[in-house]
Amino acid sequence: MSQYSDFARAPNIANNPDTYEKENQAIDPSGELWHALRDTADWSGRTVLDLGCGTGFWLPRYAELAAEVIGVEPDDALRALASERMAGSPVRVLAGSAEHLPMPDASVDVIHARFAYFFPPECEAGLAEALRVLRPGGALVVIDNDLRHGEIAELLRRSAWAEPQGTAGVTDEWWQRRGARRREVMSAWACPEPAELEQILRIEFPADIVDDWLGKHPDQSSLSYGYVLFAIGQHLGS
Repeated sequence: MSQYSDFARAPNIANNPDTYEKENQAIDPSGELWHALRDTADWSGRTVLDLGCGTGFWLPRYAELAAEVIGVEPDDALRALASERMAGSPVRVLAGSAEHLPMPDASVDVIHARFAYFFPPECEAGLAEALRVLRPGGALVVIDNDLRHGEIAELLRRSAWAEPQGTAGVTDEWWQRRGARRREVMSAWACPEPAELEQILRIEFPADIVDDWLGKHPDQSSLSYGYVLFAIGQHLGS
């Protein structure tokens, strides 16, 4: 499963990689989040690290503009899928985790961690590692769920599965104490049909919450989805 004793498995993607692929495809149809990421820390012509890259869904997108792309993933099965996805490309997929980055000091310009590891307050070790590998003037950008705004936030607040993510107040305070910039982005999940949205909801939320939501919204195929970006380091806007 993983060579790291402090590894925490993500059951949504690990148990359902095909459905999670659909979830990634449904994210941010208008491009609001993608624009905000580039505006916060543009990776054009730079070295970008996707920390916790999973099956590598976002690696090809980074590679369109970056000079070098590295994916790091602790889960052996997911990393194998990412390596298969990027076979024949210059993108590197490496074994590692937030606490154990397999690269030298000051070797990357931009680090993205998307719903991976950084759930305060117990993530100091990973933050220290990220800062170690950043070059001077680089930036760490953490993509987190907005627990206050949007329809997804309403479901997250009801879900016991989301408890490890902490509360919005604790998360905001933790990042603020570390000098992070905070940015809210409102976007959506948008699926081709309601049945696909139901598949996605069922890997992210307990059955009773999903059943209740579907009973009230049987024909809905999209939900509003708020994100929060936390950035440490230099602003590298496009």
